[in-house]
Amino acid sequence: MTTYAITGVTGHFGQNALKELAKLVPATDIVALARNTKKAQQIVPDGVEVRSGDYTDVIQLSKSLQGVDRLLFVSSQPGGPIPRLTQHQNVIAAAKEAKVGYIAYTSFPHADLAKAGLASDHKATEKLILESGMKYSFLRNNWYLENEAATLKAAASGKDFVYAAGEGKAGWALEKEYSEAAAKVLAAKETKNIYEFSGKARTYQDLAEAIDGDFKVVSLTDSEFRQGLADSGMDGDTIEVVASIQTLIRQGDLAKTSSDLPDVLGRSLTSISEAIKMVIGK
Repeated sequence: MTTYAITGVTGHFGQNALKELAKLVPATDIVALARNTKKAQQIVPDGVEVRSGDYTDVIQLSKSLQGVDRLLFVSSQPGGPIPRLTQHQNVIAAAKEAKVGYIAYTSFPHADLAKAGLASDHKATEKLILESGMKYSFLRNNWYLENEAATLKAAASGKDFVYAAGEGKAGWALEKEYSEAAAKVLAAKETKNIYEFSGKARTYQDLAEAIDGDFKVVSLTDSEFRQGLADSGMDGDTIEVVASIQTLIRQGDLAKTSSDLPDVLGRSLTSISEAIKMVIGK
């Protein structure tokens, strides 16, 4: 019997990955890891065991990972009181201590080559996994279409579609498609070391053309974009994060795509127009 585990199961990604995994393997062979175990118990499929999965507690993580053969490690969010890389070090150390045989990690596109600041923790985490000696797959997810929800919803309601990424491209796809693919990799008997998961490379103009509605498309310079965010009342730290993503796309960091995502899913991705409708709730 193979025992599978998924971290962060109360988040959108982990929750959907867990649901998809339960379609592929017996629920009784799955361990769901979460910091909030009470919340997790309310949402996991019947038969799935819930264990503590706090990335800041390496001793408890090691106990929770006992008996686990294959682990889907969903990367944490940056900006918390404990640095993200420290959290990732804890998960990897715990997995190694518990003798987990295989780890699939949700990483950044072309993390080994990426120079963007957002990639640094992922690059370091991949290095730690390589050094651990565990078998692995790096699930290098491009960009979730849901990240653009505010822009898409504004346009659908008749407001301006505003961006500052110029002609830069990204491989947008639905988060649920990335998480389903992660579950399929975790359950697979044969896996690759690296998956560059993405949708088709598109510009913001391409996204705008796929939205139903009457709205104006506005391409701004970086300074104009930042000023617009400030005028909307956004705080400085958030402005830096939002603007840095526009820079990331404008510089082409997310432009290189592959067929790995549809290949693993075994089907074509949701069309961009239908995916946008799902994001904006239509």
